[in-house]
Amino acid sequence: MGSIQSMLAIGAIVLFALISIRFNSSVLQNMTVEVENKVYLTAFSLADDLIEEIKQKAFDEKTVEFQAIAVGQLSSIGPDGGEVWPNFNDIDDYHGYKKPVALPHAEGYEVSCKVAYVNPDGSPSGKSFYKKVEIQVTSKYLSSPLYMSFIFSLHSKN
Repeated sequence: MGSIQSMLAIGAIVLFALISIRFNSSVLQNMTVEVENKVYLTAFSLADDLIEEIKQKAFDEKTVEFQAIAVGQLSSIGPDGGEVWPNFNDIDDYHGYKKPVALPHAEGYEVSCKVAYVNPDGSPSGKSFYKKVEIQVTSKYLSSPLYMSFIFSLHSKN
């Protein structure tokens, strides 16, 4: 009789151990997903903040003060004559912009930006009345970079 009780006790302990391992694994997996979601949410917020900053700028160096302009009069992409952040005055000044983020709640991120003229369908083009801004956020905590883009039009103010 003692042998059967011992075997039942051992079986119960093994069953409890297996259930505990499964439970701990599930809890750990949920915590990992929660942390990863917070990291991506922070990256998304950093990209969105930069797009909102860019929305406040003129479409082009030549349109800082509103005027009618032909496509051929638009500036080349990139900062004009020594402009540096935070003194950018138009969208394409952000081309090549990179900023490391070292805030207490968001350390180890890097935000970078590319700007290019595009056609209305989003495909690359020569100078046009549309500029595509692509933000990339990287971090050692992200499994892959986060990308966010926005297309600006000369005649729209967002």
